[in-house]
Amino acid sequence: MSWLRHRQPLLLTALLDGLALALGLFSISEARHGVQLNSIQQIIGLIISYWILSWLFGSYSLLRWPKLSWPLMLQRVGLSALATLILALLTGWLVKTTPLELPLLQRGSLGPLMLFTGIASIAIRVFLHHLQTKRTTRWSALVDATEKDQIKKEWHRCLNRLEPQLFELSCLRSAFEAPSAMLAVSPIIQQSVDLQPLLQEALVRGMRLTSLAQLAEEELQRIPAQWLDQSVLQLGELADGRQLGLSRQLKRFADLLISAVLLIFTIPILIPIALAIYLQDRGPVFYSQIRTGLFGEPFKIYKLRTMHQKAETNGPRWSGLNDQRITPMGKWLRQTRLDELPQLLNIIKGEMSLIGPRPERPELEHNLEAEIPNYRLRHLLRPGLSGWAQVNMAYASSVEDAELKLSYDLYYLRNYGPWLDLLILMKTIKTVLKGAGR
Repeated sequence: MSWLRHRQPLLLTALLDGLALALGLFSISEARHGVQLNSIQQIIGLIISYWILSWLFGSYSLLRWPKLSWPLMLQRVGLSALATLILALLTGWLVKTTPLELPLLQRGSLGPLMLFTGIASIAIRVFLHHLQTKRTTRWSALVDATEKDQIKKEWHRCLNRLEPQLFELSCLRSAFEAPSAMLAVSPIIQQSVDLQPLLQEALVRGMRLTSLAQLAEEELQRIPAQWLDQSVLQLGELADGRQLGLSRQLKRFADLLISAVLLIFTIPILIPIALAIYLQDRGPVFYSQIRTGLFGEPFKIYKLRTMHQKAETNGPRWSGLNDQRITPMGKWLRQTRLDELPQLLNIIKGEMSLIGPRPERPELEHNLEAEIPNYRLRHLLRPGLSGWAQVNMAYASSVEDAELKLSYDLYYLRNYGPWLDLLILMKTIKTVLKGAGR
């Protein structure tokens, strides 16, 4: 699971943050009150609160940056510590504790604790980031000269990823002598060269030989469509989507349960939103479109209306940044992704899933299938309310964006499962809470 391997530094950072907070908590409690704090609930509550707020403020995403930004790090860590302080003081006030019961939930103890935790968190991030930048390139790629620019382009889209060393066939010996544990072979080289001698040479040298698609999957967490094998056999095990295996049954059960609960709890939110949409121009509240679903079958999708009533008088087109067709209310709905809530009905009907590739309009897909190789592979799973592409990039507003989105969808096809779905769900919740959509 490459998505889990890429998050190991983030998990380690969170673990060290919790350890630093616990050590500070015990030390300050001993120094100020002469007793060790023995409230497990209080310790766990403070640590979990700090974790959640650090996650919401983006404190744990700093390790993905090629260079640490000191102003950004001070801002995010500082906000996390301050918000935890406020939340703890508010909790202490609400439960009306006394210094004897919970001595840490007092202004004189919490301030020094969160100051210590913030300083420790900054030191942890600086240290771990220093270790990350010291590591050398662990992979190389054997490519054709015509492929170099495309490979560099794909890696430059993820600035936090180390670019592989690129070698042409004429420099095969140099590729073997490079300090790499993995050698990726591009599609053109695979088609034009007998790989048996290359495979044997790589094995003798203790290297792992793989494809460029596999390298991108492991390092970029997406698979550019043009790098897939012509036979697309590496996605073949997912093609029989009509079979009801245990994992699919569990996914369907989770879809029904979570969608029903969400629909019940969001009705009080939908009523004032629907009223605001109607009052802004006396137009319809809901909007429906035909989208492409599982195995390319069309279905009707439901959304809260975010555009003016005559937005598509001249036909369908991409929704870009600062699109004048979007209403002020619609802009907020898109930022919070609340306009997608009516699609819970599509999920209950079995036309969609909570997590999966986002369904596209057939009018736009006709051109996308002609311009982007392997585009139809994204139809091998039910479309989703949210997906790996949606939590890693903004709305697609061009063919190039659609190609990037497809690379994330192909990654999800190869790696989907309960844990990846849970990660996508958590990132979606974060997007909704921060209003970071578009």
